[in-house]
Amino acid sequence: MGRFARTGAMVGVLVLTASLALTGCGDDQKKPAFVAGAQQGDAVPTTSPDTTGDPSEPALPALAVSPADGSAKRPVSTEISARIPGGGKVSKVVLTAADGATVAGRLRRDGSSWVPSAPLKYATRYTATVTGTGTDGQTRQGTSSFTTMAKPKSMIGSGLYMFSGKTYGVAMPVVAEFSPGIPKKDRAAVQKRMFVQTDPPQPGAWHWLYNGTQAYYRAPEYWKPGTTITVRLALAGIPLSNGRYGNVDRSATAKIGRAFEMKVDNATKQMTVYENGAVVRTLPVSLGKKSTPSSSGTMVVMEKKESTVFDTRDEPDPANQYITKIDFAQRLTWGGEYIHAAPWSEGVQGRANVSHGCVNVSMANGRWLFGKTLVGDPITVRGTERRLEPGNGWTAWSMSWSQFVEGSALPVPEGGQGSPF
Repeated sequence: MGRFARTGAMVGVLVLTASLALTGCGDDQKKPAFVAGAQQGDAVPTTSPDTTGDPSEPALPALAVSPADGSAKRPVSTEISARIPGGGKVSKVVLTAADGATVAGRLRRDGSSWVPSAPLKYATRYTATVTGTGTDGQTRQGTSSFTTMAKPKSMIGSGLYMFSGKTYGVAMPVVAEFSPGIPKKDRAAVQKRMFVQTDPPQPGAWHWLYNGTQAYYRAPEYWKPGTTITVRLALAGIPLSNGRYGNVDRSATAKIGRAFEMKVDNATKQMTVYENGAVVRTLPVSLGKKSTPSSSGTMVVMEKKESTVFDTRDEPDPANQYITKIDFAQRLTWGGEYIHAAPWSEGVQGRANVSHGCVNVSMANGRWLFGKTLVGDPITVRGTERRLEPGNGWTAWSMSWSQFVEGSALPVPEGGQGSPF
């Protein structure tokens, strides 16, 4: 495999090289990884019973706010919640810092808590005033003051593979990366702080890789063309069980473009290209030879390079060592599989597999395809000797929806999760 350096198409603050025991004709099996975690104080009554009005009427029970009044060393990821005696619904939360500045935020759709729109400041005193209505129709209010913790020394970053203002293909998953991987016992708390909203609304779910180094968010089907996706990985200050904390929030608002899909059949060695559901071109291809087969499964275009060099001199097999200039390269896996122009195999494209795992096309077809695709466009390869390995690329679509939701750290309603707010 050659070295094809990852560029600004991927966002992250920490990069870790991880080796994949996979064969491909491009990269040297590098992939980054990134990290983060949350907790809450116990709710206790923070206001005195209501003694105003008719003294003959019984006092209303106090509303209990969390974090509790007087709490200290709270994470900057702290959310505000309240318990209304006898049940009820919180209608308003006002959070102010010691300097009087008001903190913006929103109530979760399920009413479980109020989430600040940005991380709280370290070592700062805050006062939360919560208003709610009990099941008896009476309005109650509670107040709590708490202090956040000092900035921790042990902090871990996270990565988000999405840029604001960019347009992606219909299979673009929201990809969060962590290094080291998030332990299983922390994933639910982390997932609860990873917010995705779509316009028009479409349900979705998160799926964690087995080692916790990546989490994908997708819908049951490809995104609707024209969808706006707004993401916030609100991981700053989240405490993990390993004593580390997330260092920053990451966010992006991006668009989904037209529907564009590529399907490759090894039996015919043809790629059928669809745009908005209609076939626009059929291209002959050459896939990986038997010793270095292409992966079967649904992959996603992750990165595009009009011109690059594949350097595979670090491959243990001398037969797979080479340095080759490549045109119109589109990355599909971390293990080094690409769609790319291969003029040297044009004579056998459509008839035989001779590549090191890549999808070879002609120079003319490579140029055409490169000009049509977006990062996030799907390509499905069928009928090869090897299955796509989970995590070898953005493999969110390489499994059924029922399999996908099994990887969530939180329960997923039938059909998918809606907006958190």
